[in-house]
Amino acid sequence: MLEVKGLRKVYEGAGRQVEALRDLTFRVAEGELVCVVGPSGCGKTTLLKCVAGLLRPTEGAVTLGGSAVAGPRPGLAVVFQEYGRSLFPWMRVAENIELPLRQRKSMPRAARRERVADALEAVGLGDAARAYPWELSGGMQQRVAIARALAYEPEVLLMDEPFAAVDAQTRADLEDLVRGLWRQRGMTVLFVTHDIDEAVYLGERVLVLSSSPTVVREEVAVELPQLRDQLTTRADERFVGLRSRVLGLIRDGATGSGRTDRRPGV
Repeated sequence: MLEVKGLRKVYEGAGRQVEALRDLTFRVAEGELVCVVGPSGCGKTTLLKCVAGLLRPTEGAVTLGGSAVAGPRPGLAVVFQEYGRSLFPWMRVAENIELPLRQRKSMPRAARRERVADALEAVGLGDAARAYPWELSGGMQQRVAIARALAYEPEVLLMDEPFAAVDAQTRADLEDLVRGLWRQRGMTVLFVTHDIDEAVYLGERVLVLSSSPTVVREEVAVELPQLRDQLTTRADERFVGLRSRVLGLIRDGATGSGRTDRRPGV
């Protein structure tokens, strides 16, 4: 479904160069939920922008279904961390969600509104269609952003630390929401986070990145039950072991030890 091959990104300016990404190569299968973690400043957001076609890589390629991603394109939707900036405060919730669908000229208004209503129900906001974003809590606003992505019915959903700005209880609820939607709808999801526990709880695989300039240090398979809950799963010995493994990889990577192995499994 999604392939990143030899991805390199160098920022240039003020007479200097900064190599953010050195050589990233990985695949995400159709219907898979993969999380990406790494040391602070390792280029996780840069990676996601390149995958989304919002940033042109210096070298390498991103392909979706065998077709190169050279810019923003149908089939990809992004949920950003700063939900407040991605929602227009003067537009009602339903209007915010419908906005991307208006680009599909062949879609009748009735079909757009049905898609919006379905997405709102999916995220538990069926009665919030006529509210304005600023009338909702932070967690509810992020649900609106997720609903907008769902309504677009993307092939791949990209999520850039979407729960970093909400409280712990809301974060747990949103994690369960995303995993539930992924299971119900069979979406392909690439989820970037700085939270190791979140990555292990959500993902089927965790890609552990090194410090900048970034490579994939290791791909960790998350061998946990498909059905997960916040209390039982996080108390599972396997969860604790996976968390420790990923944490150790990140700490080793932050020290610049230079390991670049990509062994799958745990």
